[in-house]
Amino acid sequence: VYVHGGGPRQMLLGWHYRWEYANDYGANQYLAGRDFIVLSVDYRLSVGYGQSFQFPDNTAARGAFEYRDVLAAGRYLQSRPDVDPNRIGIWGASLGGYLTALALGRNSDVFAAGVDLHGVHDRLPAVSPEQLARAIAGDGITESDLREGLKVAFESSPISAVATWKSPVLLIHGDDDRTVNFHETVDLLRRLLEKGVKAEELVLPDDVHDSLLWRNWTKSITAMAA
Repeated sequence: VYVHGGGPRQMLLGWHYRWEYANDYGANQYLAGRDFIVLSVDYRLSVGYGQSFQFPDNTAARGAFEYRDVLAAGRYLQSRPDVDPNRIGIWGASLGGYLTALALGRNSDVFAAGVDLHGVHDRLPAVSPEQLARAIAGDGITESDLREGLKVAFESSPISAVATWKSPVLLIHGDDDRTVNFHETVDLLRRLLEKGVKAEELVLPDDVHDSLLWRNWTKSITAMAA
């Protein structure tokens, strides 16, 4: 299962007009050429399917509703006679990495292995107690509302699913990422290793969110396929 990033994106039946998704399409063709069956899922939040599909309630930090489409994709592959139901893999980058991590943590029974490229792993906001107090005082937000919001954000985070995470994972991240902090991967790796999960790491020195160097891109995809 391939999970695109960004949220408001749409994968196409051919080379994409955005370079990073053209590269992803090429990676999926590479996998197909190595006898993988690849399902590229346009989950809820994707463009091109109408307003209710693109703007559903309770997505991302508000409940990760879009993950249900990813899980449905994995279960669909399990139902196919030409697929080994015990060998479903998943990969994605950025928001796709986030959904990959959720899949491995929540449903290791479906997803046997995965590759998470610069994914978001902690949805809790980095807000100081003083900022929270001002928000409560100024916007009519009660402490109860705030606590519930933080609870939902945590439960929408892959770090909340480490306790049930069993499947091996390869984490890939450029250490100069300005979009998703490199610490997201460092922190998740530490949590997984402490849990005893087989987790490997590929760090791309001095590289940013979407690799600037072609050699880093090919290194990542070669490692992913392996």
